[in-house]
Amino acid sequence: MAGDAAAHKNMAGPVMQAGDLADAVIEAARQDNPDKEIVVDDHLAYVRIQAEGGMIIRRETVETCLGRPFEMRELERNLSGFAGQIDTRSDQVRFFLDKKL
Repeated sequence: MAGDAAAHKNMAGPVMQAGDLADAVIEAARQDNPDKEIVVDDHLAYVRIQAEGGMIIRRETVETCLGRPFEMRELERNLSGFAGQIDTRSDQVRFFLDKKL
């Protein structure tokens, strides 16, 4: 598994409880970051969602994917953890390794 750790060292993103919200965040991550490969590691009880260098997830996109109103604090309550750094705003959350993303 050492190769897996090395492959993921430049990745950033959320670790979430599995469920409808995690599914919506995965789809939102793909839509909001069309130039990145979104890597999803499903561990049954939780899901690790990552992209090289990080990603942005927009509230509007999650709402569309969920089919209902959504506030970013709901995402925060469902985070088990995250890789990289996090910048949370009312309209988006950004996971990143450096400030360039």
